[in-house]
Amino acid sequence: MDKKEKKSLPEPRTYTVEQIAAMLNIGRTTAYQLVKQDEFRIVRIGNAIRVSKKSFDEWLESLEL
Repeated sequence: MDKKEKKSLPEPRTYTVEQIAAMLNIGRTTAYQLVKQDEFRIVRIGNAIRVSKKSFDEWLESLEL
C-alpha cells in the first residue's frame, strides 16, 4: 500500500444523541426525550448512548413531513 493511501474507516452505524439533536435542529434535552420514548433502537456503552443509524433513518423517513 502506498504511504499516501490511508485506510478508510467503515461507515458509522450509530449516531450520538448530540448528532441527532443537530440533524433535527432540536436541543439535547428534546433529543434525549426521543431516546427515552423508544423511537429508535439504542445501544448503551457505559454511560454513552448510541442510536442505531438504520432505525433512526427509518423513523425519520416514516414521519409525514
